[in-house]
Amino acid sequence: MSTILTGVKPTGMPHVGNFVGAIRPALKLAATEGVDSLLFVADYHALINVQNPDELRQMTYEVAATWLALGLDPEKTVFYRQSDVSEVFELNWILSCFTEKGLMNRAHAYKARSDENQQKGRSPDEGISMGLYGYPVLMAADIVLYDADKVPVGADQLQHLEIARDIVQRINHNYGKEVLKTPEAMIQKETATIPGLDGRKMSKSYQNTIPLFLESKKLRKLIMKIKTDSSPPEAPKNPDESDVFGLYSHFATPEEVDALRVRYQTGIGWGEAKQALYEVIERSVEKPREKYLSLMADTDQIEAVLVEGAERAREIAQGVLRRVREAIGARS
Repeated sequence: MSTILTGVKPTGMPHVGNFVGAIRPALKLAATEGVDSLLFVADYHALINVQNPDELRQMTYEVAATWLALGLDPEKTVFYRQSDVSEVFELNWILSCFTEKGLMNRAHAYKARSDENQQKGRSPDEGISMGLYGYPVLMAADIVLYDADKVPVGADQLQHLEIARDIVQRINHNYGKEVLKTPEAMIQKETATIPGLDGRKMSKSYQNTIPLFLESKKLRKLIMKIKTDSSPPEAPKNPDESDVFGLYSHFATPEEVDALRVRYQTGIGWGEAKQALYEVIERSVEKPREKYLSLMADTDQIEAVLVEGAERAREIAQGVLRRVREAIGARS
């Protein structure tokens, strides 16, 4: 069996880009034979930016409800909330003691914020919390606490996985044995290719997203806002250069994709193309939307799943932490 671990930071209702680039591949992976999967809602990672308790709680439920509505099986996948597993925070301190400050100085999230401060004439560390600075160490603790073999990551998270590997190798070398398992990255290249309403990568920071469970009429209205060129309906269009067609291909059947490609090449109005996109997305999310709304109307259902998942996660975590405590000389 191979253990796969995925963390999801709660940032509100996930969007179409999240579904295509991360959620759907993760669900497919979790259903694969020979895989033990763990999935957690990284609410303490979100605390770096979200410090309103009601907002953090709501976002946590939204992301949990999304995964459950889209078919995550909590019987097969250990599905839990990060803050319910206290062992991760003890391990975070232990890992911190083996992490050089210079390694954290090179972490891209910290470096980007520090560079931005300097460009604006501010102190390099102005407004930067220790949570942001130490984010990669907590991420490492999230991973190695469960003896994860592989971690699906986008290109922007690859450096954090490499930091986790560096820390683990330092600990194992120090004690002369494998105290912690060294995780491997599973690169998800498709996450950077999902276009938003304005043609840029779909991202909440750009405010160009298509929320996954938007009410049907609002969903259609938003899709109709996707940026296109001014070519007339009768003009042939290149489907491979169309964001509308690109999104369509992620939701339609191969036969539907081939048929729409022909319509592009012979001439199609952008309104027609967007209507076709709306129909295949609506078809995909209609039933999950109903389940999502049901879960959000009674969050006790979500809470029960997360609490049960945390109990299973802690069983694994406690075994790994006992091994670490024994290795470092603490009472196991």
